[in-house]
Amino acid sequence: MTKSFVNEERVIFPVGEQYKFLFRAKERLKISWTKFAREIGVAKRTFNEWKNEKYSLPFGILKEICKIAKLKIPNKIQIREPFWWTKMAGEKAGKMVYQKYGRIGGDPEYRKKKWYEWWEREGKFRKHPFIGVTKPIKKPHPSSDLAEFVGIMIGDGGITKKQVMVSLNRETEKYYSIFVKKLFKKLFSVEAKIYQKDKSTIGVTVSRVELVKFCKSIGLKIGNKLKQKLDLPEWIKKHKSFKISCIRGLIDTDGCLFNECHRINGKIYCYPRLCFTSYSKNLCLSVFQILKELGFSPKIRIRRNVQIENWDEIGKYFGLVGTHNLNLQKRYRLIFGGVGSGCPKRS
Repeated sequence: MTKSFVNEERVIFPVGEQYKFLFRAKERLKISWTKFAREIGVAKRTFNEWKNEKYSLPFGILKEICKIAKLKIPNKIQIREPFWWTKMAGEKAGKMVYQKYGRIGGDPEYRKKKWYEWWEREGKFRKHPFIGVTKPIKKPHPSSDLAEFVGIMIGDGGITKKQVMVSLNRETEKYYSIFVKKLFKKLFSVEAKIYQKDKSTIGVTVSRVELVKFCKSIGLKIGNKLKQKLDLPEWIKKHKSFKISCIRGLIDTDGCLFNECHRINGKIYCYPRLCFTSYSKNLCLSVFQILKELGFSPKIRIRRNVQIENWDEIGKYFGLVGTHNLNLQKRYRLIFGGVGSGCPKRS
């Protein structure tokens, strides 16, 4: 739980000096800004506002920083009481009210009476311009792009009541996250944000209630996908081009390409494997069936892996289905040296 500083004295630095003080402490501690905020027990956003000099430092925080960083309390500061600024703001507001109405205050009972009259007459019938109003999105018709989006969401996506997010590997899927961001823009005319969730994961996120509603309407689930019998929506299964695009989204997120190697009589034999993994039995069976319909000979291994295990068929996959994941393209070129019909260019 973050600390509360509402009733603490405030420290007023000269312009620019508050940032310099925090920077000097950070350098003495040899830590990042994020770790600095955690060290003194405040939210990163609050700390950033202090760093940007949007708000003044609480005196208690100043003393704590000086203690852990072994710094002296700065000389060029002023210590002011909590809410020191309210008197100044009140005087300014009072002058504005007087200039506008010719008096300060008035009869509170009269104001309350007039407010209730207004409320009963028209106030309660007015629609609030912000409360309860959701931002619109573009609602695309079924298409190959939308089918690929569904595959991505089923693979590495997550949906809450107000947010749609795709979680990707920070190191290997940096460029793929940019593709996903552009896909959000192309399909829904919204700007997705890419941010670092933790040391190994980045999130491509859109916070729009209308997008959540639309995702539900095309067959995606809110919350735990596995508990809700995860599978491909029926509208995708009815069109070949939609199935191809959806498979691409699924394997770009929950797929991998590797060599399975065995030692036999002292010799090492390696066999290529293109594998899609899911703990959903229904989803694995759907992917298996679609790959068969497309002319492949897939295998289901240990109940959760759907694999293409033939050199020529893996080359055919990258020619027919393709990939937008640069990391998967690199794996294909590394293992196969470009054998087969090749990887389509990223759009």
